[in-house]
Amino acid sequence: MLTDQYGRNITYLRISLTDRCNLRCVYCMPAEGVKWQSRSDQLSGEEIACVAAEMARQGLTHIRLTGGEPLVRPDIVEIVARLAAIPNIQEVSLTTNAMLLEKLAKPLSDAGLKRVNISLDTMDPEKYKRITRGGDIERVWLGIAAAEKAGLAPIKLNTVVVNGLNGFELPSLAGLSINNSWHIRFIELMPVGNQQDWGPGFPKISDRYLSVQEMQDRIKDYHELVPASTPVGNGPARTFRIPGARGTVGFISPVSEHFCQNCNRLRLTADGFLRPCLLQDGEINVREALRIGSPILPFVQQALNKKPEGHELFLNHFPESRRMAQIGG
Repeated sequence: MLTDQYGRNITYLRISLTDRCNLRCVYCMPAEGVKWQSRSDQLSGEEIACVAAEMARQGLTHIRLTGGEPLVRPDIVEIVARLAAIPNIQEVSLTTNAMLLEKLAKPLSDAGLKRVNISLDTMDPEKYKRITRGGDIERVWLGIAAAEKAGLAPIKLNTVVVNGLNGFELPSLAGLSINNSWHIRFIELMPVGNQQDWGPGFPKISDRYLSVQEMQDRIKDYHELVPASTPVGNGPARTFRIPGARGTVGFISPVSEHFCQNCNRLRLTADGFLRPCLLQDGEINVREALRIGSPILPFVQQALNKKPEGHELFLNHFPESRRMAQIGG
């Protein structure tokens, strides 16, 4: 088993396929973008599968593909097929902004992808364009429809909540779960490479954070929330249901009430570093071992040994080496 020094079994690997993205969301990336990794530094599909296969032999069961935006990777369908074919891997899923999902949903499903998480921070088309710096929300709705048709279910819609930007939309977003079998998840804003001015019309740094408790209070003014009878997936969301709704409403609280004690994941960056914790900077270079043919299990073990008991945001220790798009979330 892949077990860290605190007895947590690691069964989940988040793999970033690229640091590139076709959007520039204000909380994730500066307007001018970031300096892209060179293509030669990024892991090939074969190298990614090699890491996943070795970890699967030791107990890994679930893989999530992230970015950047994973769908901009030209070999995305081939990568999904490689990973889905690995013995012991029970599920390959993917997080996307859905700009390219309409055409790719069926090929990805055919390749073995099981489900998708889709970023949706507002239902207002103009605000969506501002938050994403150019995105078209109509393409999100088309992507969701294509994912449903392709059987990529359950669909989860992820909302990063920013006070003064989309905080008042929470009741409307939660209401999407009433008539749709979607799982709406509200996520506290994490201080990962976004502690700077976002430009005119966006809230100041000190005003952006909204806790899960405050989110729930805002929604409860409009909708009753009752605990869901069964959890949705293997993630950290605390899940509720609006009575009579087809879907659910979940809350993820990495800042106010962290779930580190139950963390079951490692992260693999697009350029081949194993990252034990999203919110701490330490990483293990596995790319060099892959490219000289060395065994990679010792490097996985190093990552497990470096996995901290919990993040230290409460001590104002923030990750600084990479932005969210460069880590994979």
